[in-house]
Amino acid sequence: MKERNPSVESPEKKAAGIAAAELVTDGMVVGLGTGSTTAYTIAELGRRVAEEGLDIIAVVTSYQSEMLAIQAGITLTSLAENPELDLAIDGADQVDAAINVIKGGGAAHTREKIVSRSAKSFVIVADEGKSSEGMDHFVPIEVLPYAKELVSKQIRELGGEPVLRLASRKDGPVISDNGNFIIDAEFGFIEDPAEMSFILSQLTGVVEHGIFTNVDEVYIGKKDGSVEITKKEV
Repeated sequence: MKERNPSVESPEKKAAGIAAAELVTDGMVVGLGTGSTTAYTIAELGRRVAEEGLDIIAVVTSYQSEMLAIQAGITLTSLAENPELDLAIDGADQVDAAINVIKGGGAAHTREKIVSRSAKSFVIVADEGKSSEGMDHFVPIEVLPYAKELVSKQIRELGGEPVLRLASRKDGPVISDNGNFIIDAEFGFIEDPAEMSFILSQLTGVVEHGIFTNVDEVYIGKKDGSVEITKKEV
């Protein structure tokens, strides 16, 4: 995975991650996402568990977030045991003005989407560098290894440019926690994220893509340590 628990502190990410952790209350079942900003949320929840006696259980989206949650002392559960979550908190690669989101930089977007769709409320935490008026970030797409050439062909037919994500030239493709490949598809400016989301979901061989249209709130951390909160218009 690309992102890890940050060794160099980011005021913007820390502010957003800690602020969103305040949404969590006793008795909640919480979904915990993957990435450097969510790592601050996990750490803050661990602090509250240890110092305030916060009583929660959590479902994680990756082996990375699982390790961080265990280190933080957060009790883990599964969607099999708790199929409905009270809240899911996760990071983003890009957030547009309508709080549509692109995720998948950590190759965990399939599990992240499952967890987000299992939650009553889905909150994104990010630094202000991830905020954008429109959506023009490449779209991570998890694909079955057997179907990578077919998926690449279908992406080109849509006008996109597919790039197989590599761990390194020597190590070969990035492998997701589900054992699949990741194709990063460049489409330029995406005029209608919801329509693109639907189209990508129909491609044969695609497991899941990184466009999320189900975000309820976004917490954007600023360089001065403040946090801008945006809620989805109903």
